[in-house]
Amino acid sequence: MSYKLGLTGSIGMGKTTTAQMFRDMGCPVWDADEAVHRLYSAGGAAVAPVARAFPTAIAADAVDRTALKHLLADDPAALSRLEAIVHPLVAADRAEFLARHAADPVVILDIPLLFEAGYRDQMDGVAVVSTDADTQRARVLARGGMTPDTLQMILSRQMPDADKRARADWIIPTDTLDGARAAVRQILDKVKTDA
Repeated sequence: MSYKLGLTGSIGMGKTTTAQMFRDMGCPVWDADEAVHRLYSAGGAAVAPVARAFPTAIAADAVDRTALKHLLADDPAALSRLEAIVHPLVAADRAEFLARHAADPVVILDIPLLFEAGYRDQMDGVAVVSTDADTQRARVLARGGMTPDTLQMILSRQMPDADKRARADWIIPTDTLDGARAAVRQILDKVKTDA
């Protein structure tokens, strides 16, 4: 049975880079965002049920994320209907990943809203990626199409970094690549030693 390590952190904290470090050290990584992209793409399991609930959110046999975003902005009640469709599909995708990698000593579950969505109890341990607020802001605003208002809206939906850090088993500082890599190595050494 694999050790399930949840990996989380607020936007701009370096989670994607850190997840790659775990991959580079031999850990299979399940990415919640990638799972949703697969489910929304042409032929994905979410396309037909989303089409039934939100016909205008479909284009080229896939879920049009931009159209869906506008639809959700216009109808806040639509989010709970969408979640009722997508969450079970994401859970099934995660379960399939865990079954496929049951023999691996450690698997990484990259879940941006791990604490907010109540997944803490499903993990054997949780690592939070973190950096200072100025670095976070600079990273996010360097992304194309990102504005200070959009960043503030995203942060308002996420648990504050200090709260995530307080709930974590490990904190991975992402100020430098070397520091993050060393923290990842320490976590894996500890988990494998305790196994």
